[in-house]
Amino acid sequence: MNAPNTKMKIHGMTVLILCSVLMVGCATTGDAVQDEKVPLKERAITQVDDGVRVTAAVPDADESKELFGIGLYKKRVQPVWIEIENTTNQYLAFMPMSIDGDYHTPIEIASLSSSRKARENAEQSFFENGVDLQLAPGETRSGYLFTNLDEGTKSFNVDIVSDERAWRFSFFIEVPGLAADHYAFDRESVYSEEDFVDFTDAREFVAALEQLPCCVVDKKAEEKGDPLNLVMIGDAGDLFYAFIRSGWDETEVVTAASGVKTVGSFFSGSAYRYSPISSLYLFGRKQDIAMQRIRDNIHERNHFRLWLAPMTFNGEQVWIGQISRDIGVRFTKKTITTHKIDPDVDETREFLVENLAYHQVLAKLAYVGGTVAAPIDAPRGNLTGDPYFTDGLRVVLWIPRELTDLTDIEYEAWSDPER
Repeated sequence: MNAPNTKMKIHGMTVLILCSVLMVGCATTGDAVQDEKVPLKERAITQVDDGVRVTAAVPDADESKELFGIGLYKKRVQPVWIEIENTTNQYLAFMPMSIDGDYHTPIEIASLSSSRKARENAEQSFFENGVDLQLAPGETRSGYLFTNLDEGTKSFNVDIVSDERAWRFSFFIEVPGLAADHYAFDRESVYSEEDFVDFTDAREFVAALEQLPCCVVDKKAEEKGDPLNLVMIGDAGDLFYAFIRSGWDETEVVTAASGVKTVGSFFSGSAYRYSPISSLYLFGRKQDIAMQRIRDNIHERNHFRLWLAPMTFNGEQVWIGQISRDIGVRFTKKTITTHKIDPDVDETREFLVENLAYHQVLAKLAYVGGTVAAPIDAPRGNLTGDPYFTDGLRVVLWIPRELTDLTDIEYEAWSDPER
């Protein structure tokens, strides 16, 4: 069989792509689409910016196998469907590396078929389903890009350039398959509207934050653990966007399947991006949201927990939480094995500040008291006996709806951290 050799070419636009200066576009908020021709339309998202319309959808494991006849998820491959409509008067080039810098080519994926005949048939099918890179004025193109597997929420950029400007879109699409713990959170089952107190005066708000519990507790609320050193202001959607954009992964609920994967990673030392996080308690319930950033193995990661607080500030939701850095594993009498945390929990707190700021998802910050200082020569212990020391401050982070440049981040001088 002679494989086609023209469909995926850029047709002379390589220099244009390399030389274009990427500028951030202001895309409209993504909405679910109703177009019957769009696959997986109930999960597809459309964004529009200045004459360019982009729709994206991500099939799950079963849908991918039905579409392509190969268990792509088992091969750690995830197809992403993209449709780009060009209503400008310019020639546009789509940059697939913006979605995944290590994407797979269609014929490369076809080679995963088990038999020669199947491969030959698949080559044409996969190639024809690939996405074009060039769009003439007035054209609409669609197809699949074969990316590396991300479980849970699929996050990616779509960058498009012309010889005059660039368009940049960011997508966050929930894909069935990962039992992420935050999916189970239901605000209405936790609070009624009457439970919330809305603060508009900053001094009253600071006082309320400092009166919140200092630390997480165990399920029976009998022992205190890690300090509650985070406050975030913003709705859940904005927070989740910020975390995914900044490289944080969701965490799975504790199940038999996730337990098997955790044990396997523990003994092999390999990475498990979505490893469950143990439950800690505040307001009589376990964390509402848990996120993590792993390193090369399961023993080392940054992770935080958040609880929705029964208060708002100028109408915005308020979350309180705890962050720590796992630096190893040790044996305990209570849990057999547990992660060992870095005792300098303030450094880990500041890591999150820098992380969010660097990814342009931090609008403002401040510090308040509330966790009670513990010096390095007189540390406290968490629920598993690890020591920690802290200046006793909580960082308050405002999460914006629009990207915020580093130079535009504001600082509220409520309490200055000790340096």
